[in-house]
Amino acid sequence: MSNLDYNKNVMEHFRNPRNMGEMKNPDAEATVGNPTCGDVMKIMIKVDKDKIKDIKFQTMGCVAAIASSSMLTVLAKGKSLGEAGKISNEDVARALGDLPPIKVHCSNLAADALKLAIANFRAGSKKNKK
Repeated sequence: MSNLDYNKNVMEHFRNPRNMGEMKNPDAEATVGNPTCGDVMKIMIKVDKDKIKDIKFQTMGCVAAIASSSMLTVLAKGKSLGEAGKISNEDVARALGDLPPIKVHCSNLAADALKLAIANFRAGSKKNKK
């Protein structure tokens, strides 16, 4: 796909991703991947009083995967675990201003990774078991 297939907001989150990088000592994390396209996302969270006080991501993937990860962190930061756990793939795609249909699965990965990180936190486990 060329850059012309993505809107300005998607390209902004791809070129200047928010909350990207490694987090030291996260309270929980989750890694998800799509074997079909090869995208892999790792979401790390720090929680304080049931709120996501910090969130970081590392993504190996396409423009849409990186932009979706970035947007997810913006949507989740500062929210309670309950609120953040309700963020859907549609919410991520809508916040980005829609993704090309062939790339919507990237927003699914972002929402899935956050839900798994929250589940890991609630289960007292730092990482998902692979």
